Amino acid sequence: MKLTFLGTRGYIEARSRRHQMHSSLMVSYYNKNIMVDCGEDWLGKLDTLNLHAVVITHAHPDHAWGLKQGAPCPAYATNISWEKMENYRIEERRYIMERKPITIEGITFEAFPVDHSVRAPAVGYRINAGNSTIFYGPDLLYIHDRHSALSGADVYIGDGATISNSMVRKIDDNLIGHTPIRTQLTWCQKEGVPYAIFTHLGSEIVEGDERSLNSQIRQMAEKRGVEVQIAYDGLEELVK
Repeated sequence: MKLTFLGTRGYIEARSRRHQMHSSLMVSYYNKNIMVDCGEDWLGKLDTLNLHAVVITHAHPDHAWGLKQGAPCPAYATNISWEKMENYRIEERRYIMERKPITIEGITFEAFPVDHSVRAPAVGYRINAGNSTIFYGPDLLYIHDRHSALSGADVYIGDGATISNSMVRKIDDNLIGHTPIRTQLTWCQKEGVPYAIFTHLGSEIVEGDERSLNSQIRQMAEKRGVEVQIAYDGLEELVK
């Protein structure tokens, strides 16, 4: 399974040379390419990619608005995300049910509910191809049934909105926002995930001294016995 980070920027105004496009991941296996998330930066640009499917984690602008004018291939999302995207001009709509694995072009996706937003409920995906397994959760506060989501995964791809500071708010009885990288590295330690990559980067990283911040994050990871990488647009990784 090959991973290509098409974009790594969160829903922020800041951009840099390494972080131009909204976070999006291409998962490739035996010449089939599936794009996971398609933010508004991608509007009108999908024909430049050789896509066989698009899969959406949730309906926020930086994850789904690139589909407003349609898609050159089938698009997959949960029912609640499709309700938010009901006016999108998608000809081939496919539905994903939480905790029901679905195989798309030889790649299996299992949607795990995550806490992140009340208005646009999100999922993260456990993705399997061949003998390789990753978990992709670019926008999250908490993973429901985290053990099942991460157990046996080769790579965790998580939310890079903040390094140490928690970005959490409460709406009614619901917690929303982003869990810091530090906490997600602890999740990897507890669940035995050896390698973590962070995308959907916030202003702290996009506007900061990335070399210094990388060193800080690596120290956090080393204490937990986890390898770590901060993603950038165009990063490619092979998962064997």
